[in-house]
Amino acid sequence: MMPENALLRSYREQPNVWDEMFEAGGVRPEYRNFVSTLENLPAAELTHRDELARKLFMSQGVTFTVYSSGEGIEKIFPFDIIPRIIQHQEWLHIEAGIKQRLKALNIFLKDIYHEQFIIRDGIIPAALVYTCPQFLREMMHVPVPHDIYTHIAGVDLIRNSDGQFYVLEDNLRTPSGVSYMLENRSITSRLYPDLLPRNNVQPVKKYPDLLLRNLLALSDRHISEPTVVLLSPGIYNSAYYEHATLARLMGIELVEGGDLVVNNHHVFMKTTRGLRQVDVIYRRVDDEFLDPLVFRPDSALGVPGIYAAYRKGNVAIVNAMGNGVADDKAVYSYVPQMIKYYLNEEPILNTVPTYQMSDPELRKMVFERMDQMVIKKTNESGGYGMLIGSSASEQQMQEFREAITQDPRSFIAQPIISLSSTPCYLNGVLQPRRVDLRPYALMGPGGIDIVPGGLTRVALQEGSLVVNSSQGGGSKDTWVLGPENQ
Repeated sequence: MMPENALLRSYREQPNVWDEMFEAGGVRPEYRNFVSTLENLPAAELTHRDELARKLFMSQGVTFTVYSSGEGIEKIFPFDIIPRIIQHQEWLHIEAGIKQRLKALNIFLKDIYHEQFIIRDGIIPAALVYTCPQFLREMMHVPVPHDIYTHIAGVDLIRNSDGQFYVLEDNLRTPSGVSYMLENRSITSRLYPDLLPRNNVQPVKKYPDLLLRNLLALSDRHISEPTVVLLSPGIYNSAYYEHATLARLMGIELVEGGDLVVNNHHVFMKTTRGLRQVDVIYRRVDDEFLDPLVFRPDSALGVPGIYAAYRKGNVAIVNAMGNGVADDKAVYSYVPQMIKYYLNEEPILNTVPTYQMSDPELRKMVFERMDQMVIKKTNESGGYGMLIGSSASEQQMQEFREAITQDPRSFIAQPIISLSSTPCYLNGVLQPRRVDLRPYALMGPGGIDIVPGGLTRVALQEGSLVVNSSQGGGSKDTWVLGPENQ
């Protein structure tokens, strides 16, 4: 039965799209408690809560930056007040799948920078690895503390029209967005203070403590209080709000390249009391900017000599350098084979069929069906370098054909997946909008931790499949229910 509330009754699901809240027989079980609360709320009260959320985000400075025409424009992060709710059993499946995937990818990184068994055994082509711009020869045979490369991972999941979750991509370099996950929960707990405990919604607030514990465990010096810092590119970076928030929540120093200096292959932080040795660096600076002596000589964001200090084992860097070879979109299609090869297991999570544009036959097939494909640059992020064929003009498709023909290695194609939708409270009415999910996994010496939930990103533009904040997307809180809520 559909709810009687006018707000809910006027909601129209999209055809052939999995709706997170509604099914053929009415409201999905995991949403029933929440919907019963919605039914008792007058529309004016919901509008008031929507305005309150906006004011809270503004007063707390929860922002991100959109780069347009070379200028950084800071914006309040769009937030939707209707949470996305996931059943406990479904979450256990997601959690197991991410842990399996992360284990395999971490072994792949160690293998690819050391023995390269996976190439020798013909599982993955050598050319694919060596032509990846993020493959760092400087990391070959470099020992990595505890053999952990992927300390922090953000795995993007989508739900298809069949109701199944698919991995869309892996983010293993400097994944962002976790501060918005924490902020979304903080705001929601003020909007619905009684609903979270009543639904036994699993907490996400442990994330900073888990991260700090893992960072401290990487220190090579046996001292009671190792020095951990967060290295940021600075205030003009799009995720600077997140850098500042995480440093504050973990109680560590937020530094920029100029705050650190290398002396005798050790890293030191400049303080008012002199130099203080740094043991662990959680860096949010990309590989190529990290050390101007080794990578880009024009970089002013990194620290000269930091690579040599890392190589000698005098400082730990999180995430490890060179991880981009594992989240290259062309390498993505080989992850199921990695799981079978390294773990001798069947993949738990589905992957999206992916066509390498360096294959002439696949390229021909994709060119013929471009209106049914999503074309992606293999090393772009944030929704950039992407073409969605169903909404592209013939001129745009032709431009991509030419770019692919000139540099096929840099592109992959995937069939358009019908992302699931969820009700969003927009302009006083509930409207369906497409969503994805980015859970955050932390790998430490003691294993893998995943806080229950993640960042649900929303394509706020009607009909859009692009959820990235840089492309007009927003987010909502993600509730994972406890086991007794089944």
